[in-house]
Amino acid sequence: MAACAALAALGVVLGSAAPAAHDIPNDVTIHTILKPDGQQLRLLVRVPLVAMRDFDYPKPRGTTNADLLDLARADTVLRDAATLWVSDYLDLYENDEPLGPPKVVSVRAALQSDKSFASYEEALAHLTGPPRPDVTEFFWSQGLLDVLFEYPIQSDRSLFSIRPRLARLGIRTLTVLRFMPPGGAVRGFEFSGDPGLVRLDPRWHQAAFQFVKLGFFHILDGVDHLLFLACLVIPFRRMRSLVAVVTAFTVAHSITLIASAYNLAPDALWFPPLIETLIATSIVYMALENIVFANKGTQESDSAPGTSGEAAFAGVALKRRWLVTFGFGLVHGFGFSFALRQTLQFAGSHLLTSLLSFNIGVELGQLLVLVLLIPSLDLLFRYVVPERIGTIILSALVAHTSWHWTTERWAALRQFRFQWPVVDAAFLAGAMRWMMLVVVAAGLYWLVFGVLRAGRRPGDRVTDSPTH
Repeated sequence: MAACAALAALGVVLGSAAPAAHDIPNDVTIHTILKPDGQQLRLLVRVPLVAMRDFDYPKPRGTTNADLLDLARADTVLRDAATLWVSDYLDLYENDEPLGPPKVVSVRAALQSDKSFASYEEALAHLTGPPRPDVTEFFWSQGLLDVLFEYPIQSDRSLFSIRPRLARLGIRTLTVLRFMPPGGAVRGFEFSGDPGLVRLDPRWHQAAFQFVKLGFFHILDGVDHLLFLACLVIPFRRMRSLVAVVTAFTVAHSITLIASAYNLAPDALWFPPLIETLIATSIVYMALENIVFANKGTQESDSAPGTSGEAAFAGVALKRRWLVTFGFGLVHGFGFSFALRQTLQFAGSHLLTSLLSFNIGVELGQLLVLVLLIPSLDLLFRYVVPERIGTIILSALVAHTSWHWTTERWAALRQFRFQWPVVDAAFLAGAMRWMMLVVVAAGLYWLVFGVLRAGRRPGDRVTDSPTH
């Protein structure tokens, strides 16, 4: 009976202690510096000790506080932790060939207040210099583990890649990486969880392929952009009409996307919610315009014998919609740039190539949507509902959804306090850049659509709208 009671008490103690020993921290930030130097690759890592669980850290003799770490006897266990929790989950590649396991050159236990990872030189001096005095009172749950790994490489001019798999260190894991190629500027990376293979110095075709994929899946994941595209397609379901409208949208969002990538967009906190609000407003406007012109086209077809409502609608609305779509496309380009901002770090030295590739991916995604949407609408209007009623119903549903988005985003935008900028030299320089951007946008619009209009003979009518 006494033995059973003792076992039960031991179970309670172990059960209450086990969660504390295996708790996964909520937020973990890992700082890394990677520098190829001659025929060795140095990787400096700083990670919170609390993220490396299931280790029995040695306690100073004569104490019962399990949170204290005996620095004099900690070297072996810290090296084991560095291997089992860090290097085993960091895969490095030279010219796409995997590098072997690294050598653990040095480990250091550091305090949260330690600032040695501010630069590569300071971090290297910290890791190769004298360790902290053994008599220091060190709480491991509040401390950091600093590690210097070395990998043998063929040349510091090789192309390097990394695949970090450190998400298991915490519920939310952020890895900050600084790559220092020889003779080049420091390249900063920041990614959450396990980002997959990260090419630190990609070739142009590797960057292009990656950003084409990003653009393709971004447009498919963006419900607001898809609804805007649907509003363009509903009244114009023939390619000849759609070419002008979709080209206007493409040219416009390319201008502001590239301008934003080159830091020409405002960096105020209120700017992203403003753009999100304007995107929702653009969908509301286009949906309402579809409803208005659907009714107008029907009325004109009733009053003009021999003219279909769709043809009348196309003749009245097509020319105007070029301009409206171009203006809203400028807004959507800023929206694309917000999604692209965190991924431009993977472009390496191919910024413009990556931007153009992202645009190509967006256009491929739009083309896929058009290929699926146009025949679906044709079948709907042919066999289910008349075109005029169908256009009104679909546009009303889109307007209802986007109106809710507009009100929600407007409420979020009102939380920001807008301040008029101070008119100084910096403001005037920024204004000049924006004026140049406006001139470029106007010039491209005139070039593209002026040429299109000039290519049509006088008296041509738009007759390629769907008729049933």
